[in-house]
Amino acid sequence: MKQSSLALAALAALSLNHSAFAQSSVQLYGLLDAGVEYVNHASADGGNLARVISGGKNTSRWGIRGSEDLGGGLKAVYNLEGGILMDTGGADGALFKRQAYVGLEGAYGRLVIGRSFTTTYELVIKFDPLGFAPNYSWATSGGATGPSKYGMTTAFDNMVKYTGKTGGFTYGATVALGERAGNSTDGRKISLGGSWFGDGIGLMATCEQINGITAGGNTTAGITAAPATGRDKTNACHAGADYKTGDWRYTAGMRNYKLRSGSPAIADLRGNTYWGGITRVIDDVTLTGAVYHIDTKNLPAGQDADPTMFVARAMLALSKRTDLYLSVAHAKAHDGQLVGLSRDDAGTGTTQTGVTAGIQHRF
Repeated sequence: MKQSSLALAALAALSLNHSAFAQSSVQLYGLLDAGVEYVNHASADGGNLARVISGGKNTSRWGIRGSEDLGGGLKAVYNLEGGILMDTGGADGALFKRQAYVGLEGAYGRLVIGRSFTTTYELVIKFDPLGFAPNYSWATSGGATGPSKYGMTTAFDNMVKYTGKTGGFTYGATVALGERAGNSTDGRKISLGGSWFGDGIGLMATCEQINGITAGGNTTAGITAAPATGRDKTNACHAGADYKTGDWRYTAGMRNYKLRSGSPAIADLRGNTYWGGITRVIDDVTLTGAVYHIDTKNLPAGQDADPTMFVARAMLALSKRTDLYLSVAHAKAHDGQLVGLSRDDAGTGTTQTGVTAGIQHRF
């Protein structure tokens, strides 16, 4: 009798434990991307460079994400994600530089708090023919080395983000608090937008505004350091279109970038970025060709680089999680300005050509 009672108790405990685990989920995941790159004009004297790179097609990362069922269609969600440098084994920035948030998700959408990718980034990346590849894409930031790369912000600290979905529509907004005492607009960042996909067609529109910090005018203990002056402000608005038919995909996008200096004596800096691409899938091989161009305005005479980059990439799927890829790109600038293929590296010549061969694995 005692043995039967103990057996029933053990089965009940196991059932309860299984039920508890069934209400929540935890996933360890990652993406490992490493390759070898060869570029010319990699130094001021025109020297060439061969190197092992981390993240040729996508940035290498690892993370932990999960959820807990709270009942009534509501669940708690969280995500911790950090970057990895595959060439050295080091961390790419802070431990969870890419994402660190917690929030709620239900029938009315998802609301999270912490650090995460912006609404703009999550929408625009779907309209980049190269999928935001570090080697080589200018969909988020160009390779010109002038006063600005005319780009957008991929992630916000101190943010609150909402994302909703209705049928083929995805929409949302992200607000990052400037956390400046006495001035709630200083340092504030806002991103909002939406996209729609249906019948092979995709459309997207987003805008973001990044406020700088007002110079001077801050009072501490009754003492004003200096007269307040205007703050700079960046606006970046995007539009994109995507069309898929059979094994073909056609993509186009643009960004209208404006940097306001906060001083009426300085003209607004502008840089409009345009891109387009064609993708063809042939069995396990994906072929992509793309072009990116930045039209800069209001720069001093002789500094208008107006860079253009041409890219071709072939990708072989060895499985659902492992790919081989080969990318070739060429960038050029006008007026003797410097240009670089990568959005991360400064340019050292008026042209640059690069080749990257790599492997990517997801887990």
